[in-house]
Amino acid sequence: MSAARSARTVLAATAVAALTATALAAPAAAATAPRKPDHGATQQALDAAVEAGVPGAVAQARSGRAGWTGTAGERGGKDHYRVGSITKTFVATVLLQLQAEGRLDLDDPVEKWLPGVVRGNGHDGRKITVRQLLNHTSGVYSVTSDPGFQEKVFGPAFLEHRYDTWTPEQLVAIAMTHQPDFAPGTAWTYSNTNYVLAGMVIEKVTGRPYGKEVERRIIKPLHLRATSVPGTNAAMPKPSSRAYSKLSIDPNATTVHDVTELNPSLAYAAGEMISDSNDLQTFYRALLKGKLLPKAELREMTRTVPVSAENLEFRYGLGLMQQKLSCGKEVWGHGGGIHGSSSEAVATRDGEHSLAMNFNADWAGDSQAVIEAEFCGTAPKG
Repeated sequence: MSAARSARTVLAATAVAALTATALAAPAAAATAPRKPDHGATQQALDAAVEAGVPGAVAQARSGRAGWTGTAGERGGKDHYRVGSITKTFVATVLLQLQAEGRLDLDDPVEKWLPGVVRGNGHDGRKITVRQLLNHTSGVYSVTSDPGFQEKVFGPAFLEHRYDTWTPEQLVAIAMTHQPDFAPGTAWTYSNTNYVLAGMVIEKVTGRPYGKEVERRIIKPLHLRATSVPGTNAAMPKPSSRAYSKLSIDPNATTVHDVTELNPSLAYAAGEMISDSNDLQTFYRALLKGKLLPKAELREMTRTVPVSAENLEFRYGLGLMQQKLSCGKEVWGHGGGIHGSSSEAVATRDGEHSLAMNFNADWAGDSQAVIEAEFCGTAPKG
């Protein structure tokens, strides 16, 4: 996954740590007869992304029951795409459901479910809770920051290794060769290892692959027909567009590679899922309207921590980002980047106004401008 090119860079550990999300509490005040949004600025933001070098962009928005679809460049409005770290919200939702069922407690130490897994160079699963995995306060080193992993997975060597299968145990073992970023609960740093571990916890609690639990608990009940957890399947479902990457952190790199096919086990529960803009909106709207979690668990999910002193407009809950926009509106959701794909899915706290979008490139385009355009009506700067 690509690093963000917007305010969401606060979430990226390094410029090539592509599994880091391009990410993303008070309920919005009730309103009567809300004004129907004008999506003209949103379309302009998509067009601007293509002018900046993105081959194709797609976005869908809903306000109440009214829907809108916009495209620019070589994209279709119903395209499937890899959603990267948006996967994290699905994973967190499953864990919160398991807590509601009394099958685990988010304040359980990771060691209880994964004995001996989080150990090495100062990491200690006995001192880290499941909750701290979900809100990125665990201090666990992110596997996508490992130089060797970056070289093999995000650099030119990707072309040789794109079909390799990675196990979650392998991903965690790489992270354990490094020191933790900080003592658990003392700071915030985005770590993809957190959600690799979260997926492993789901499997230990339920006895089934985390993807099967996502399917059973979320995808099937919400009839998300374009959404899947592909595992090791490298192909993309149709309809979809090609995905492109320069496989380089050099801003002056010119060679563009087709990276559409890849084995998504390299991301596992941190970012392997596929969806489309319609399904992503359905998911976040249902989540924020309380259709997937009891009230107590939804309150826990939306209890946020600051991500940095410099970016006070962003706060992080449990697999859910809160953001205050330039016009004062708040949106909740997540971003995601993976090879040749940069996505955002956000909605107002009441779930009434939503947006999901994707660029089929990971080196250009301003996804933040699309969000600002949709919710604030702010046209991109020329």
